[in-house]
Amino acid sequence: MSTKIQAIRGMNDILPEKTIFWRVVERKLSDILIGYGYQELRLPLLEKTALFQRVIGEVTDIVEKEMYTFDDRNGESLSLRPEGTAGCVRAMIEHGLLRNTIQKIWYNGAMFRYEKPQKERYRQFHQIGVEVYGLSTADIDAEILLMTARFWQVLGLKDLELQINSLGSSVARATYREKLVEYFSNNLEQLDEDSHRRLHSNPLRILDSKNPDLKTLIENAPQLLDYLDDESKQHFEQLQMFLNDAGLKYTINPRLVRGLDYYNKTVFEWVTTKLGSQGTVCAGGRYDGLVEQLGGSNTPAIGFALGLERLIALLEAEQLFQNTKENQPHIYLMMVGNEALIKGLSLAEQLRNEFPQLKLITHCGGGNFKNQFKKADKSGAKWALILGETELANQQIGFKNLREEQPQQSFSRSDLITHLKSLL
Repeated sequence: MSTKIQAIRGMNDILPEKTIFWRVVERKLSDILIGYGYQELRLPLLEKTALFQRVIGEVTDIVEKEMYTFDDRNGESLSLRPEGTAGCVRAMIEHGLLRNTIQKIWYNGAMFRYEKPQKERYRQFHQIGVEVYGLSTADIDAEILLMTARFWQVLGLKDLELQINSLGSSVARATYREKLVEYFSNNLEQLDEDSHRRLHSNPLRILDSKNPDLKTLIENAPQLLDYLDDESKQHFEQLQMFLNDAGLKYTINPRLVRGLDYYNKTVFEWVTTKLGSQGTVCAGGRYDGLVEQLGGSNTPAIGFALGLERLIALLEAEQLFQNTKENQPHIYLMMVGNEALIKGLSLAEQLRNEFPQLKLITHCGGGNFKNQFKKADKSGAKWALILGETELANQQIGFKNLREEQPQQSFSRSDLITHLKSLL
């Protein structure tokens, strides 16, 4: 018995009934990004494994457990990208795009992590990411947050909460790390297995634990904001001034640390309570030392990634896709008989040339008018064009409004184009 062919677990097909929603979201967000002066960068799915080890850290769950890594035919270790920032920084350095200039970049594509699939958390997932290089001041941090707020406004989402925090400088964070290790070491009996493992490798991640048994312990832990250096404090205060003046609401979350080691100063998340435990829809922050860490010049940077699966799920939960007409055709062209098919296909191309934005379905495969009318109605098209023996004999094209009770009309080709111009 043959084995049933199925997609890999956690890597899902996005079927036509859903891709319409994805396209609407991607177009609206890309229009906003372009409007803010961002340029699109398209990155490879595969990078050298060493790149992610250097950027993310070798002693991390992502590198140790979650990356899809293999040796190619030359014995070089390659990995499917688990996130976009590493490849983006690599591209900036490799192509010399950071020489005394500001770069505002966005990208869109699939990422891969081998983790337990659950609601809106998959092994292949999709992100829109944004990266800004060459600006160290808090105004760009604020602009990015205001831009993401515009995302939600344009999409019709109203209940996302912005949480912000500052991780300070590497020196301030090192001091805080010592205090945190001391605090948790004095409470070892309360830590779970994950927290024990993170205690000396990445103790800040304990603050991000979702284990309810650790809630009180984490709430009483030292706060990073109390250990910030003066420059980071000033940066964070300026960010808040910008947001306050723009009227953007936010919450300071002193436990917000983000999962990757390269962050410093500003970090943020947009969260929702409507997707269960997977409540983060968009997150990011500063990583001013990462470019230099990878061999480039000292370049300040900030960025974020937005999870498309979670965003689509949130839009569906809010029923904001009810009335989308992205795939709805304008015209369904019905043809009966070989001559009608020949004339019809040439007519369709003429109309597409005349109206570049026209969505027109030609009925291929034959069948009588009754069946073709059923398919035309099911397609959602507003109008039907009709070609049969009678129309051909009279050198006319039938025109029928499928959504309103109106008598069928007949037009010559030139008159049809004039009529469609008045409708479109």
